[in-house]
Amino acid sequence: MDISHLFTNFPPELATFIISMLPVSELRGAIPLAIGVYHLDPIQTYFIAIIGNIIPVVFILKYIDPISKYLMSKSKFFNKFFTHLFEHTRKKHNGKFEKWGALALITFVAIPLPITGGWSGALAAFVFGIPFWRALSLISLGIMIAGVIVMGLSLGFWGF
Repeated sequence: MDISHLFTNFPPELATFIISMLPVSELRGAIPLAIGVYHLDPIQTYFIAIIGNIIPVVFILKYIDPISKYLMSKSKFFNKFFTHLFEHTRKKHNGKFEKWGALALITFVAIPLPITGGWSGALAAFVFGIPFWRALSLISLGIMIAGVIVMGLSLGFWGF
């Protein structure tokens, strides 16, 4: 399904911005759409998509802790779910994070593959207890790198 049809009544810049905020597409979907369908300027597209992709990260990093704590305190289901999820994730990936540190988070966000990106990076930062400003700076750097990669692919720099 071509997501651009959902935004036919939006200015292309706003559509690009909104699409870059969405959890599945992020800038990985917004940049190719802006370049290939909307024919926006690549530099303008890059900055619109970067800003759009970072905004939800700020809210996730800021509010996931109080929301998860609230849900855990009000519901046995959420308490079990989040406890299991956090413990399982920490146990499974803590060694990798300890070994690679900041580079692990930057790389995880920067590689433009499914289930990686700003949203997932913010969740990972929360699970591993990375402080807000450090997490935001590392994830933002990863988003900027992903933007360069996706822009290069969208413009055909690497033969795709």
